[in-house]
Amino acid sequence: MYGKLNAFALGLSAAIVAALSMLVLGIFGNIGIYTGAVKMMTQWHMFFSLTPLGIIAGMVEAAVITFISIYLFGVIYNKIL
Repeated sequence: MYGKLNAFALGLSAAIVAALSMLVLGIFGNIGIYTGAVKMMTQWHMFFSLTPLGIIAGMVEAAVITFISIYLFGVIYNKIL
């Protein structure tokens, strides 16, 4: 009844959303909006900071972590299915 997931496409789309979220958070942090969320992201992510290089590094880090975790979720989901 249910179809199999395309694990790669699922992981890739989630990675894009994660990277864009970090970009928006970095821009808002530089403006002074969502400073609490920026502080949390700085604590949780090794490479994220409010510098342009830190924002790009945080985007890459978030994309890689998200891709791997969601891709593995898709693979496990397909195995169980």
